[in-house]
Amino acid sequence: MVRVLTVSDEVVEGLWNARRLPFEVDLVLGAGDLPFAYLEHLTNVSNAPCVFVPGNHDADLTGYSAGRVGWMRAGLPTSWPGPSGAINADRRIVAAAGLRIAGLGGSIRYRNGPNQWTEQQQRRRSGTLVRTDAWHPRLRRTTDADGSSRGVDILLTHSPPAGVGDGDDAPHRGFRCLHTLTEKLRPQLLVHGHVHPHGTRPVDHELHGALVLNTVGYALFTLTPGGTEPPVIERRRHGS
Repeated sequence: MVRVLTVSDEVVEGLWNARRLPFEVDLVLGAGDLPFAYLEHLTNVSNAPCVFVPGNHDADLTGYSAGRVGWMRAGLPTSWPGPSGAINADRRIVAAAGLRIAGLGGSIRYRNGPNQWTEQQQRRRSGTLVRTDAWHPRLRRTTDADGSSRGVDILLTHSPPAGVGDGDDAPHRGFRCLHTLTEKLRPQLLVHGHVHPHGTRPVDHELHGALVLNTVGYALFTLTPGGTEPPVIERRRHGS
């Protein structure tokens, strides 16, 4: 079992001020729109790896690559604006704490700015994850009774799927392409942020066999790598 702390959108002061987390975790997930220093802090006080995707209020992290002499962008030396030591999973399938995590950051485009995409753009971006899964059969685990395979354990996104926990207003509409992506990658859990609950507890949803979890604030859950049992949600808190 892997114990995961997942955060997004709203800083929880009790975690931000903690010298040590009140619970042990094996992995920190960031679903976007948080200060990068906050993710760095959680990584340090938990002594656990951090995997994240950018939200629509985060800096543009596209085009950066790590080389032998440091970070590069457009062929020129630069500094990495993202959280130090964290893994940016946007459009990637990564491994951390024994889990396979596919990431897709950003929100629906509703104004100018980074990390905002039209439905068509996000569909193209999501295709990278499907192709990566197809190119690397070793990423897949045969776990189900019918012999079908599961590509990843967690699909980490900033925005929710359309009609599955999204909002009615234009900035908080979800992506239709996440339905197809979830069906193809078959994660146990889809973790997202972006939609603020405003003092209420978000409703959990199910999509193609995956639990869909809104993690604005934070959530703590346990998950078995490659497992078929549903994740166990231990604790939640929304906002400070």
